[in-house]
Amino acid sequence: MKRVIVVSMIVIFWACNTDDDKTEDPVFCTLEARPGIEVRVKDASDEMFLVEGVEIVITDGDYKETLTSFSDNNTFFGAYERTGTYSIEVSKNGYQTYTSTAVKVDKDICHVITENLEITLEKI
Repeated sequence: MKRVIVVSMIVIFWACNTDDDKTEDPVFCTLEARPGIEVRVKDASDEMFLVEGVEIVITDGDYKETLTSFSDNNTFFGAYERTGTYSIEVSKNGYQTYTSTAVKVDKDICHVITENLEITLEKI
């Protein structure tokens, strides 16, 4: 029985390593989900990061998402593993609302390629 298993494993490994496979190196992708968009928001007058009360909404056609941030970070994240061309709207009470031009998120063989943006808001 052990010989059958060993022979079967050798055949499987041999079949997976044919000459056709030698033209490219294997690609090993991680299982993590990467954000397509990361946004940092600053106050235009003092360049301090703004997080509290900031709302960032991204839109791509019918798709709409409000970005989230984590308490230990000044960055908002969204569009996890989602390509597209996004419009980004940033708002906060006491500041002028900012709307971006088109931001395109592409992907490589494994994940989206994160677009990092820094947006400055002007006080009203």
